[in-house]
Amino acid sequence: MIRVVIVDDHQMFIDGIKGLLSSKDEIDVVGEANDGVGLIDLLDSVAVDVVLLDVNMPKMDGFEALKHVVTKHPNTRVLMLTMHDTRHYIEKLIKAGTQGYVLKNTGVDELELAIKTIHKGEVYYSAKVTQRIMEGLQQKNKIEREMGNVSLTDREKDVLKLIAQEFTTSEIGEKLFISHHTVESHRKNLISKLGVRSAAGLVKYAVQMGLAD
Repeated sequence: MIRVVIVDDHQMFIDGIKGLLSSKDEIDVVGEANDGVGLIDLLDSVAVDVVLLDVNMPKMDGFEALKHVVTKHPNTRVLMLTMHDTRHYIEKLIKAGTQGYVLKNTGVDELELAIKTIHKGEVYYSAKVTQRIMEGLQQKNKIEREMGNVSLTDREKDVLKLIAQEFTTSEIGEKLFISHHTVESHRKNLISKLGVRSAAGLVKYAVQMGLAD
């Protein structure tokens, strides 16, 4: 039996998923929670193979809950079950360690397949999610071609990422233990290398290349 926990802030949705999975002989819903905090408490007391996890929840959202599961319960697999199908959400959650990603409008047969697939140690992304991932890769490849395969140093990537996260020059210097003037020098070099005209151009590049998270 695959022991499953459902985490969502809408009880009606949890009840619906439980009802759909109740007919599946190999799946046993052993618990439920309405937020990440409830999930953490549950994992401390119940053996769980797969967590069906939403993103937007009170107290602790899906991002933070996912990080906790990956760190504290590495043998538990996580399947994101959400309405969010934007590249930003998908890429961020995959980087955070989710093994699967399906949308809430999926059918029960696909949900069952996703649960069984990630339980075996493989990954599972629904067709729409896979499309978004491929679009992201194509966009990155296009930018790299347009930029002439610009090569950035690790320090330049660090500075660019913090610029995209809206940190000031002084804050970037403090985080990277470099001077205000060094940060400004990196900023000017980035603008020159990437062929953009302002900090806004740097932010756009960072977001498109997945360096903003």
